[in-house]
Amino acid sequence: MPGKKIYFASDFHLGARYIENPIEYERRIVRWLDSIKQDAGTLYLLGDILDYWYEYRYVVPKGFTRFFGKLAELSDNGIDIHWFIGNHDIWIFDHLPHELGITIHDGTLITEIGGKRFFLSHGDNVGKRPMTFRFLRKIFRNRFCQYLYAAIHPRWTVAFALRWSAHSRKAGDDYAEYQGEKNEHLVRFAKEFRETDKIDFFIFGHRHILLDLALPHQSRIIILGDWIKHPSYAVFDETGLNLFDYIEE
Repeated sequence: MPGKKIYFASDFHLGARYIENPIEYERRIVRWLDSIKQDAGTLYLLGDILDYWYEYRYVVPKGFTRFFGKLAELSDNGIDIHWFIGNHDIWIFDHLPHELGITIHDGTLITEIGGKRFFLSHGDNVGKRPMTFRFLRKIFRNRFCQYLYAAIHPRWTVAFALRWSAHSRKAGDDYAEYQGEKNEHLVRFAKEFRETDKIDFFIFGHRHILLDLALPHQSRIIILGDWIKHPSYAVFDETGLNLFDYIEE
């Protein structure tokens, strides 16, 4: 839409047990969404928006009422919303797209926006990843394993998943500080991919760091911060692509 801005955000991890005040945290994100509703044309949510989500055939997890309500409002007002599945909110099936009118992406999207080519992904599915991580990712996305998981009562699966998430955040390399260009797998991937395909902007989440880095061939990579430590978002408009911290007045 002419005159409208494109927004990018990632890694809210709503529902995580390690968030000290989950209701106020959710309200803060909703206030940000409310602040962009007048000039947003498209909103890209680049994964791990929820710390855990599993849709059963007739039941979905409780919570996130304010957040889902605001997304529904934005969608009803004509804002195009895209949600990329991350490694925490893997099991989104048809409920959220049907109820909120959003588009779900599982993997990578290469798209043209305003004459520029964007490579969009949560970031867990690209680059060289440890074998254990790749194995678990396949298990979590296997339809038969999902069927077996759904047969377990939610009182056990939800508690297990949230404990797993907390442990993963505490121990995982994906939450370490910036490792430098040579060691960041997303930076290495973007550099290699740019050699074979003209991408102007790579935008990822997943790493829980803030990064805006120029790459060879007039390309850039942006890694969006998680909203627990680094509340941030990117905006693409007539001035280009810019990364912002979210600071409330």
